[in-house]
Amino acid sequence: MPSRGQFKGSHPIASHRRAKQVQGAADSLHILKSSLAFFDTIMNVSCPNENITSILRTIQLMTYIPTFIIGFMLNSFALWIFCCSMKKYTEASIYLVNLAILDFFLVLSLPSKIYFSQDEIKVNSHLCGFLQSLYFTNMYGSIYTITFISLDRYIAIIHPFYARVLRSPKKTIIICVIIWVFVWSVSLITFFNKEKSENVQCFHNLSENIWSPNIIIPLEMFGFVIPMIVMLYCSIQIIRTLLVPVSSSVDSEESKAVVIRIIICNLVVFVICFSFTHIGIFLQFLAKRQIISDCTVRKHISIFLQVALCISNINCCLDALCYYFSVKDFQAKLKYKPSVTQVENLNTSV
Repeated sequence: MPSRGQFKGSHPIASHRRAKQVQGAADSLHILKSSLAFFDTIMNVSCPNENITSILRTIQLMTYIPTFIIGFMLNSFALWIFCCSMKKYTEASIYLVNLAILDFFLVLSLPSKIYFSQDEIKVNSHLCGFLQSLYFTNMYGSIYTITFISLDRYIAIIHPFYARVLRSPKKTIIICVIIWVFVWSVSLITFFNKEKSENVQCFHNLSENIWSPNIIIPLEMFGFVIPMIVMLYCSIQIIRTLLVPVSSSVDSEESKAVVIRIIICNLVVFVICFSFTHIGIFLQFLAKRQIISDCTVRKHISIFLQVALCISNINCCLDALCYYFSVKDFQAKLKYKPSVTQVENLNTSV
């Protein structure tokens, strides 16, 4: 019969077994941590370089150099027209001036992007953060400006009576200033690295903090998805309104067809130039979070993102063409008369 002390405490053999089990669990946990660390090391070694390749650098040069030359000429000419030859600034022309300024600064940032993207070029992290924030300020500033152009056009055509209250050159200037302040502030907060380093490669090895869900998800939603939905909705509603027969004039129908083609062209340019970039950013986010772990796929994602950024930069050339000539076509060719108020608003909208 066991003693009273043995009933109060645990059996010596059982205690020894539990101690061995605890020790075994600790050893297993240590082995698991070591295995995970080894796996991370293997991943870093087996994926040694997801940066720009020689082929990708050639593609960048083939796109950035023509984009810089053409974009510089087109946006310089557009700014000259808007600033020196325009007698009266409407809501549409103010938005276009803002868009031309954003595109012009984006064009000016391309040479530094080409130079600092090279593998052998290392710079100060603060300078790199400033350059990256400047680049993305121009990009997202353009996205928001284009979105507000569509919204302004929608209000002018679909809600002509509300347009008298909601639209004015002064309000448009305030909106443009808010766009600059908001996008610039967010870009600085996102891309400015507080930890100073003298050995940073710009535009490729972004800080790991940037790939946090708290940054990427709002960036995708508020930087692309919501603006695209707004632009798509406004464009569809405008096209539906223009397709309503209000006149039997052949010239009127041709004019409306021209306007519809302009709207579709603007929408297609927006989707093509910015959708690939944000798809690439999201895929790179999945790769950084180890959700996508295959090395070949990760490398292809990195290349896809850089090519998508090249495509998005072409937008600064297409903006100058699409919106400059759209103003001309809206003012010169749109002659149908659904209502007096709509005609007045169309003359001041893109």
